[in-house]
Amino acid sequence: MLYWLTALSDGGDVFNLFRYITFRAGGAFMTALIFGFLFGRPLIDVLRRKQGKGQPIRSDGPEGHFVKAGTPTMGGLLIVGALLTSTLLWARLDNPFVWLVLFVTLSYGLVGFWDDYAKVSKQNTAGVSGKARLAIGFVIAGIAAVWATWFHPAELQGELALPIFKDVLIHLGIFFVPFAMFVIVGAANAVNLTDGLDGLAIMPVMIAASALGVIAYTVGRVDFSDYLGLHYVPGTGEILVFVAGLVGGGLGFLWYNAPPAAVFMGDTGSLALGGAIGAIAVATKHEIVLGIVGGLFVVEALSVIIQVLYFKRTGKRVFLMAPIHHHYEKKGWAEPQIVIRFWIISLILAMVGLATLKLR
Repeated sequence: MLYWLTALSDGGDVFNLFRYITFRAGGAFMTALIFGFLFGRPLIDVLRRKQGKGQPIRSDGPEGHFVKAGTPTMGGLLIVGALLTSTLLWARLDNPFVWLVLFVTLSYGLVGFWDDYAKVSKQNTAGVSGKARLAIGFVIAGIAAVWATWFHPAELQGELALPIFKDVLIHLGIFFVPFAMFVIVGAANAVNLTDGLDGLAIMPVMIAASALGVIAYTVGRVDFSDYLGLHYVPGTGEILVFVAGLVGGGLGFLWYNAPPAAVFMGDTGSLALGGAIGAIAVATKHEIVLGIVGGLFVVEALSVIIQVLYFKRTGKRVFLMAPIHHHYEKKGWAEPQIVIRFWIISLILAMVGLATLKLR
């Protein structure tokens, strides 16, 4: 919205700053951060009053989690609210990729809210049927995949770009849409599985999103993409404003979610943020790099898949408990120890993912 102030600029005044994505990204970050600090405590108070007993705790979960009984959930509303406000205020609203990531974020956020509401109202950890959530998730992802393909340059439509290999494109044709759907749905559910400890999911999401924001800005500039040998996707640079809002809102939420958490993100936040990073990867043609910068989420999801498949075949378990962060809890690791070490792993993976920009 504020971008339109550039119409008042003569090229040498303060209004000219609004032309620059980096300036508006800084504004989005500060707006989202302030939003989080201003509305965090009031929102938590409202959620606590409305939810009563808070988020139900799994009876078969780690013993240390029972002390968290009564903690309210749906804290993702704070992140999504901060993100939406900052993006609408600072991003170019004529950019289709901005609306793409907002659509995915808000749609998955609504699905997550529905699930959280079902859990709280019924005081049951089951929530909404997994099949129903997955079906709706694929519909949302399908719309987003077609949307992204429509606005990709003609030479990139239906193509899968590979990191490191400069000019290699794998032609998927119409199969790119189901592939992109899998990326978005997979990212959303992988982040959802990771959100099991105080502060565990939000920091890796911010790290992965920041890396993808740098990628979006880079591939959205013809000079940078040409220099680095990347596939130029016009308009994706504006996604950096969205990412800055995500990071600012995430930090505002983390203030209240740091151990011991005053509020849980819930599916409202985890599905929304996971879907967001999946949509950014699809928009920027960096789906495979998402698997690197979001490698922690991949490992968390794989641990569940391996556990389920192995148990069905043998009746035994590979991990003491899945997802894998619970395995380490069962081994006696303290919760902050797991969280901080997983943060470090996320940061390392993000650096590796960013390194693929130069390795050509």
